[in-house]
Amino acid sequence: MNKKINKKRRDFIKKSALASSIFIIPRHVLGGSGFISPSDKLNIAAIASGGKGGSDILNASVNGRENIIALCDVDFSGDAANTVKKFPKAKLYADFRKMLDKEKDIDAVTISSPDHTHASAAVYAMDREKHVYIQKPLTHNIKEARLLTNLARKKKIVSQMGNQGASNPNQDIMQEWIDSGKIGSISNIHVWTSRPIWPQGVHPPKPNPSLKPKKLNWDLWLGPAKKTDYTPNLHPFNWRGWWEYGTGALGDMGCHLMDIPFKLLELKYPRDVECSIGTVFTKMWSPEYIPEGCPPSSVVQLSFDSTKKSNSPIKMTWSDGGIKPFHPDLIPSSVDIEDEGVMIIGDKGVISCYDKALNPMLYLKGESPIKKGLHISDLMVEGKVDDAMMKMYQDEFGHQRKWVDACKAGFNSKEHVDLTSSFDFSGPLTESVLLGNVAIRSYLLRDPKKKGMWGSPIWTGRKKLIWDAENMKITNFDDANQFISRVYRKGWEI
Repeated sequence: MNKKINKKRRDFIKKSALASSIFIIPRHVLGGSGFISPSDKLNIAAIASGGKGGSDILNASVNGRENIIALCDVDFSGDAANTVKKFPKAKLYADFRKMLDKEKDIDAVTISSPDHTHASAAVYAMDREKHVYIQKPLTHNIKEARLLTNLARKKKIVSQMGNQGASNPNQDIMQEWIDSGKIGSISNIHVWTSRPIWPQGVHPPKPNPSLKPKKLNWDLWLGPAKKTDYTPNLHPFNWRGWWEYGTGALGDMGCHLMDIPFKLLELKYPRDVECSIGTVFTKMWSPEYIPEGCPPSSVVQLSFDSTKKSNSPIKMTWSDGGIKPFHPDLIPSSVDIEDEGVMIIGDKGVISCYDKALNPMLYLKGESPIKKGLHISDLMVEGKVDDAMMKMYQDEFGHQRKWVDACKAGFNSKEHVDLTSSFDFSGPLTESVLLGNVAIRSYLLRDPKKKGMWGSPIWTGRKKLIWDAENMKITNFDDANQFISRVYRKGWEI
């Protein structure tokens, strides 16, 4: 394609919010009735093509409506091979930097790599004016989340985080319950998950280069993380339990679950955070100390100021590792507390739902429980849900498609403004989620020079942390601020 024509095409797709000043040739003039010109299709590439990356790029293709022109993965011999079969014309790359520099026609990218590489890939793409879709959590740390949020605005990037439940219309049902005052004044929220389902709270695996899969590019997988020999049982999934690469159960599920009250109540940044974590004993009186790894379980409480959706300050309590909240008075004892979910508790009633806003329920004083919207139990019963509802669930509520449509409509278009998890929303959400991890990592800090009773450690970070969101700083315990960002390997700085 002629470079000048290609540049005009990409400028049109990226900036078509200014379309009123652009003369558009009708499609039928170019190729007859029903013709779709190349300029009407988005050119999309995937950074990480296996697992969730495979479903992200598949849904972004919108059943073949868009062009998937390149795929990037550190190992195409694994699950990514299935994605290659679906898009045989796509060019293959191991290094996203080479892909983005060489494939000038790319308009947008999906990023579904491990948490520690999200920001590196996103900044590289956005600096080249590519629209971005990034799996949750948006980033590995708070400073990266703020950077991506600001960069998307500066570069006029159409962005979306991959917490697909944000596009579930069930959220509209719960929003109506909130806005109509059904449950009254809200002061408490419980959010929980049964995860981790990967090794966590145990000592990390040891490097063993002899076990490295032949086609895995380990150095590229490490990305900004510190240089180390190949370590088994990290790629492709178990990296989540180690701070160098992952963000634990909170990072994995927090953006799915906390998204719901964050959006419904229009929460802003928290003002403080406090936590407690589970402990593992393998020897009598000697708890395991594994600061490089996420804990087996945790409870985190975030405090938010009142909003126009609730006139009182709000406490949000997160728990993981199978720790569930207890039944509020208005939820009958016969109702099972699910393995993961959300409860929004008001002085008149309770709203509950499952992951991705499924299973919305309303419990009111003196009334029978109200069930509305899409429920997992309905999807599991053949014939009880129509094909359209099943397809909506399988297509992840159109979360990727809506991002693609917004990319084509342009920055600040109605389609862009209507996105449910652009970085203007998902950036602050991710910062709030990751603030919980700052508290968890601070909880494991101790003074190596001092001992307590019977030689026990002196823990220095086990306190409520006061958060200055504007300046991204813990104001009452400076040692915690080391976890706001990270140290980047040379050549991977952002």
